[in-house]
Amino acid sequence: MKLRWSAGRAGVDGVRLAWEQAGPGRGEPLLLVMGLGGQLIHWPDALCGELVGRGFRVIRFDNRDAGLSDDSDRGIGVNLPRTFLGSRLGLRLPANYSLHDLAADAVGLLDALGIGRAHLAGVSMGGMIGQILASRFPKRVCSLTSIMSSTNDPRLPPARLDVLWRMSGIGGRPRTREAVIRRSTRMLQRIGSPAFPTPVEYRRHLAGRAYDRAFRPAGTMRQMQAILSTGSLEGLVSQIRVPTQVVHGLSDPLLRPACGKRSARLIRGSRLELIPGMGHDMPPTLMPRWAELIAGNAARA
Repeated sequence: MKLRWSAGRAGVDGVRLAWEQAGPGRGEPLLLVMGLGGQLIHWPDALCGELVGRGFRVIRFDNRDAGLSDDSDRGIGVNLPRTFLGSRLGLRLPANYSLHDLAADAVGLLDALGIGRAHLAGVSMGGMIGQILASRFPKRVCSLTSIMSSTNDPRLPPARLDVLWRMSGIGGRPRTREAVIRRSTRMLQRIGSPAFPTPVEYRRHLAGRAYDRAFRPAGTMRQMQAILSTGSLEGLVSQIRVPTQVVHGLSDPLLRPACGKRSARLIRGSRLELIPGMGHDMPPTLMPRWAELIAGNAARA
């Protein structure tokens, strides 16, 4: 399906957020919340097309510090190894913002678009944001689908060591277009889905498109700082009462399967879909299945 996107920028609490929407104007609103360092274009067209075809008004946006949305640097330096260690010890370290601020951004975007209630689907960090939204702003959320995400609790298993090392920020970071594309592609191959391989050229094309649209490594580091400094969400997650679908890959080396299982265990009445061979990426071949799970959960509302 060829999607026709309308786009704009919304001022939310002093931060301008870039957004796009497609689908019928009177369709049920479905807000897609992206993960760490991702841009709205990282939502696969295959998934968006499936959802629009099911009658949803699909809205995707750039979180602050990503894509075409504003920076959010309050002058607090980023030291990811120190922040990671502090988070594992249960310490609350200062950060430029928290996941709660990103959740408030999403509510502000709904306000700006004149949307009272919406279905939510979030991946990775976006799933954590969605869990905060569903617990703190239940009247704004019709349903929640949390994909390859977590309760952010420090007692959960950490990422695989080689993945942690490459995300730590230690050492030099590529800056040129080709070097960034190469690093991004290799990282996604490392954390991707062994049973649902994504062609390298697809990954390279998307990485190049993202680089050309907005290359913002400092923003990604601040988003990572926000995740680590926010701490456990379990007290909030256990309060979620909206229909919830948790989706997780059994081959996820970044947020281990235990992370998704924990969310599902805490959310009363939630459904858990564990997908063998799915890692921590968005394979085009899995998008029809994701769309079916999102739509099926939305129907419960």
